[in-house]
Amino acid sequence: MTLLCADIGNSHTTLGLLTDGEVQDHWRVSTLETRTADEWFVLIRGLIEDSTALAHDGLPDGIAVCATVPSVLHEWRDMLSRHFGDVPAVVIEPGVRTGVPVLMDNPREVGADRVINALAAAAMYDGPAIVVDFGTATTFDVVSPRGEYIGGAISPGIDISLEALGRRGAQLRKVELLRPRTVIAKNTVEALQSGMVFGFASQVDGIVARMIEELGVPTDSVHVIATGGLAPVVVDECRAITDHQPWLTLRGLELAFLRNT
Repeated sequence: MTLLCADIGNSHTTLGLLTDGEVQDHWRVSTLETRTADEWFVLIRGLIEDSTALAHDGLPDGIAVCATVPSVLHEWRDMLSRHFGDVPAVVIEPGVRTGVPVLMDNPREVGADRVINALAAAAMYDGPAIVVDFGTATTFDVVSPRGEYIGGAISPGIDISLEALGRRGAQLRKVELLRPRTVIAKNTVEALQSGMVFGFASQVDGIVARMIEELGVPTDSVHVIATGGLAPVVVDECRAITDHQPWLTLRGLELAFLRNT
């Protein structure tokens, strides 16, 4: 069985064709709120029609979707109904079975992608876990030793922080997100890069350390998993990260699909 899994984020949408937990093909496209259902279909059909992961009819065996942008999810529902009507589809939303108890004041407030990340982390690792998702926002999601989603934290993402600094700083500009030669920079470009790369790495290490302390478990028993499109920028500088799983959300979507069909 080959599934099309779609993680619709605020800035980008990650698409993947998965078979038994393995990503056969993947794509990353802009999440445009103005894109219509028909435009999404043309885009997706163009991406998947030549994939060797699909059968001769060019259609996946199922589709799993999670989204943080309601207007885009609306267009996806329309697209699934009109263009993929014969393909079983699961949209992650309140009421969909994930097997992950959400121990929050209001479970319906938790983003679907965060619950899906927790599902994948609980399935892939034994014991407690913290998922750090580097996207438009940097999110921290904590999974208890019993596989429960028990909360997390949200901070501004790397890219939007750099963009805001470039807008508000009179003599600053947006620079390429690369690791500078040294922490103590010798020019403005590398000074910005140092602040972004090492600053966010230190933020991750600090928040993760506080979360583990609050959990009251040994540090070496916690899997700290990095995912998200911007993870490669800082993951090597984060001392707390134990695993980098670029397709964590896609794998969680596959698990959710199987639990609901």
